[in-house]
Amino acid sequence: MTNPSLLILPGDGIGPEVMAEVRRIIDWFGSRRGLVFDVSEDLVGGCAYDKHGTPLHDDTMARAQAADAVLLGAVGGPQYDDLDFSVKPERGLLRLRKEMDLFSNLRPAQCFDALADFSSLKKDVVAGLDIMIVRELTSGVYFGEPRGIFEEGNERVGINTQRYTESEIARVAKSAFDLAMKRDKKLCSMEKANVMESGILWREVVTEVSKEYPEVELSHMYADAGAMQLTRWPKQFDVIVTDNLFGDLLSDLAAMLTGSLGMLPSASLGAPMANGRPKALYEPVHGSAPDIAGQGKANPIACILSFAMALRYSFDQGDEATRLESAVERVLADGLRTADLMGPEGGAPVSTSGMGDAILAALDASL
Repeated sequence: MTNPSLLILPGDGIGPEVMAEVRRIIDWFGSRRGLVFDVSEDLVGGCAYDKHGTPLHDDTMARAQAADAVLLGAVGGPQYDDLDFSVKPERGLLRLRKEMDLFSNLRPAQCFDALADFSSLKKDVVAGLDIMIVRELTSGVYFGEPRGIFEEGNERVGINTQRYTESEIARVAKSAFDLAMKRDKKLCSMEKANVMESGILWREVVTEVSKEYPEVELSHMYADAGAMQLTRWPKQFDVIVTDNLFGDLLSDLAAMLTGSLGMLPSASLGAPMANGRPKALYEPVHGSAPDIAGQGKANPIACILSFAMALRYSFDQGDEATRLESAVERVLADGLRTADLMGPEGGAPVSTSGMGDAILAALDASL
């Protein structure tokens, strides 16, 4: 029996630093829990452009298609700002999502008790928060045609097209309902059916899909009202499903409810492969943070938790994913803090590798 394959794409900025800690975690699971992965590594983003003249080489794309899961760090940096749009580092990530057809983006917003004071909201509003936003990732206004900047009369006009088919809506809705069935059986769908025809279709299709999930309580909310409610009382939600644009905005809003963008993982899932596993890419929500790259200040937790999501969703290792998440929670409860988590109440400052050391020690203690 062959080991599951994992392609690692550290990327740019702090990506290689946080991914180095994930590699240590992966090695721990191999030596201490018998979970051995065939791990390979490649380039994406600015570093790929520097070597190949493209943010994602065709060979790397082929390796990603063949892997059981892909784990990505971060892409981008100011040195690439003047590149043509077609070869900017972010185009590598978008190509991975599009060609792997990763249509369902899971972005959890979980507030660890030890970090509840970091939120800009009152502690009782966010303490214990645990919601999941399911964002459609491969269609909508980011991919619709026509798009571009055109001459119209004596001025320029920028055009982007919001476009969804019934099947695109249905498949992401089904992934959200499946997730809701494993949680609190409560799903809120967000769109703008009051002003957008795509929103009307979205609401109709989600409602139709809901008939296959009679145990799930479905509600609908306009996306702008949803943003307001997320800041008023976020714990009213469990799973939220929404389109590409609104999902981008709402998931960033939800991320900051937790107090630190550097804490949050994500999973992008596609259709099942021949082995039954979904095509999948896992990545932290944070960016490449070039201002702190190479200084040992980066927080590796979001990338480590992204690997925990891979354990759960790609490798059917839910108990081991919980073990890793609990180790992270234990370290935070003990007061260890990377630079982004140092608040007025203080804490024990640690470097990127120091946080990795502490999580590995907590994993040892879990045995």
